[in-house]
Amino acid sequence: MKLLILTYGTEGDTRPLAAVGHALRHAGHDVHLLGDARTLGSAAELGLPHSALTGDIRQLFAEWGSQGPKATAKALVQLTNANTHAWMQETLAAAEGCDAILTSGLAAFVGLSVAERLSIQAIGAGMIPLTPSREFPSPFLPPDIVPRWLNHASLRLTNQLLWLAFRKTLNQARQTVLGLPPRRAMPNEHPMLYGISPSILPQPADWPANARLCGQWQVPAGDFTPPPELAAFLDAGAPPAYVGFGSMAGMDGQQMAATLISALAGRRALFYPGWSGMDDIELPENILRIGAIPHDWLFPRTAAVIHHGGSGTTHSATRAGKPSVVVPFAGDQPFWAKCLYDLGIAPPALDATTLDFGKLGNAIEFAERLDVQKQAAQVGERMQRENALLTAIEEIEKLIAR
Repeated sequence: MKLLILTYGTEGDTRPLAAVGHALRHAGHDVHLLGDARTLGSAAELGLPHSALTGDIRQLFAEWGSQGPKATAKALVQLTNANTHAWMQETLAAAEGCDAILTSGLAAFVGLSVAERLSIQAIGAGMIPLTPSREFPSPFLPPDIVPRWLNHASLRLTNQLLWLAFRKTLNQARQTVLGLPPRRAMPNEHPMLYGISPSILPQPADWPANARLCGQWQVPAGDFTPPPELAAFLDAGAPPAYVGFGSMAGMDGQQMAATLISALAGRRALFYPGWSGMDDIELPENILRIGAIPHDWLFPRTAAVIHHGGSGTTHSATRAGKPSVVVPFAGDQPFWAKCLYDLGIAPPALDATTLDFGKLGNAIEFAERLDVQKQAAQVGERMQRENALLTAIEEIEKLIAR
């Protein structure tokens, strides 16, 4: 079979789908991945055919990340609407001759429309649960403000708001690029596969049959060899904490560095700057700045993981059996922080806007507790028994065969 994987988002959106594409190729299928240019490194490393979509999401986070979640969300909507026409053209060209489109992220509605135009199977994919359920609230709302009886309604509401934000531009592109009539209602009849672990978020009992949690989509690190400086640091003492905020940008680097240094209080730590712009911040000897290292190789060698709560890092830290300290910045990150707190493997989420060394230091002490470490190890063992990529491949093959 020939498949197109379409996504638009950060590295945390693209990397899991590159893993799915890699697994599909090993299963004998012809696969091509479309995504933001700056997030395609994992596809290149895996030898997965790929192309870049128009746009630059890293620049967006650099410009708007410090303005808060609402400003970032508004900028993401503007970016999507500004590029929908180009994405539609690029996706249509890449999807010619395909049997199905696996569509995700900010380009999800584009993929559904192109699949409709070509009369091929559309399969939604995601790392955020979007299918309404009574068992949890919308991941895009603060977890503690939604009464349980409004969980299902909150998910329907935020899905509808997303649809309304994109509908006008999408329908214009449907007409001009695809020759299709406008859609008045949000498409929701397509199957959904999620790269989410049921050990972190149990499969909801009230989900329809076409929505499935597969587990975390990732490629094993294999025979990864660490840089000599990192290997020497790991050998020189007790397992360090890992500190990294992924694709988050726009933060005050000097202030964040001062907070981290004070909160760590001499503890050994690894610091990954990511998109934070903190590549040149001066650090003490107990903190080693590192580049991008495969999480499934690195996290088992750490004591705890201090991160932003992105779905990918959340899953990798939990799979490694390590406690988390979560500092959410935007989007679904507070949702994952709450999931880890409910599991007993993370303290309550820390507000990035009011973060200080005292709060962060107390959270690190929580992660060092023996009962927390034991609980994290047990959850990690459950996750490691999941075969997420095999589950996804089997589901995709079944859906296309129908």
